[in-house]
Amino acid sequence: MARSAGSGQRLQLKLLGSFTLLSEAEQVRLPPSSQRVVALLALRERPLSRVQVASTLWPDFPAERSLADLRTALWRARRAHALIVTAAGKCLCLASAIEVDVRELMSLGRPTALPPHGSAAAATKMSWAELSLDLLPDWDDDWLIDDRERVRHLRLHALEALTDQLSSCGRHAEAIQAALAALRLEPLRETAHAALIRAHLAQGNRSEAHRQYTRCREILAAELTVEPSESLQALLSVPHTRSRPVTRVGAGS
Repeated sequence: MARSAGSGQRLQLKLLGSFTLLSEAEQVRLPPSSQRVVALLALRERPLSRVQVASTLWPDFPAERSLADLRTALWRARRAHALIVTAAGKCLCLASAIEVDVRELMSLGRPTALPPHGSAAAATKMSWAELSLDLLPDWDDDWLIDDRERVRHLRLHALEALTDQLSSCGRHAEAIQAALAALRLEPLRETAHAALIRAHLAQGNRSEAHRQYTRCREILAAELTVEPSESLQALLSVPHTRSRPVTRVGAGS
C-alpha cells in the first residue's frame, strides 16, 4: 500500500553510492525499473515527456513496449510511496518534496553558492566521505555515462572548495581527507594538489606541503612531461626550475 503524501513529510534521495530513498529516515524500497525512472528524473532536473523517459530507459524496445514498461514502473513507485513522481499531462518530474544529494552537489558546484573562505557556515551538508562516492557505481546503464562525468567534475570542485572551507574553520584533518579524496578521483588534477598543499600550510605543516608539491611535480613529469604551473609553485615560492639533487653533508668527503 502506498504511503500517504503528507505535506510535511521529508523525503531524501541519495544517488551517490547505492540508490537510497528515505522517508523520515525509513527506507522506501523500489524495484529496479522504478529506481531508474526516479534517478533519471532527479538527474535531468526538468520535466520529461513519457516518451523521453521510456526511450531513454528502454532504448532497445519498441515504443509501445517501452511505454508499457514505464507505466508499470510508475505504478510500482506509487504503490511504494504516493509522493515520488508527479505527472502533468504527458510529462513526468520528481516530486518537489524530495531532497536529492546530487542536486545539492550541483548547487555547490556553482561559485556563487560558496560562502567566503572565512565563513564558519558549512558549504554543504555533505561530508567529504559522501562526496567521495561515485554516481550509482553498480549500474551499467548507458544513459548514465554523461551524468557520471558531469557529477565527477562537480564532486572534484566540491571537494576542493570543502577543503579550503574546512581549513578556514580549523578542521584540518577533515580538510586533508577532502583533498586526498579529490586526488583519488583525479591524480593529475593540479588544483586538487594545490588544495592539499594549502591544507597542509593552514595546519602549519610546511614540510608536508613541500612533500606534496614534490609528489605533484613527479606525477606531472611522469605522466604529462610538464612542470607544475607558476600558481602552484607560488604557494611555496618554488623556483620555476627542476630541482637539483641535494648533496648530503659529508658526501664525497
